[in-house]
Amino acid sequence: MAKAKELADLGDTDLLEALADHKEELFNLRFQFATGQLDSPARMKLVKRDIARVLTELRAREIADAEALAATEEVDSV
Repeated sequence: MAKAKELADLGDTDLLEALADHKEELFNLRFQFATGQLDSPARMKLVKRDIARVLTELRAREIADAEALAATEEVDSV
């Protein structure tokens, strides 16, 4: 389980790789659940939270980049 501070230290490509890994794990867990082989259903909840944390960090970076771009455009237009 990744914490928000740990995710903030990762690069964009690392975050995207982590997102892909978590989504693949969630797919496998859902498949195990459907076939009755899942030992720990609580793991699905944890993986979903990890996905949400990664997506939140990616979105925060996207917003920060957009705000920085808007600030530079305001300075250039003045």
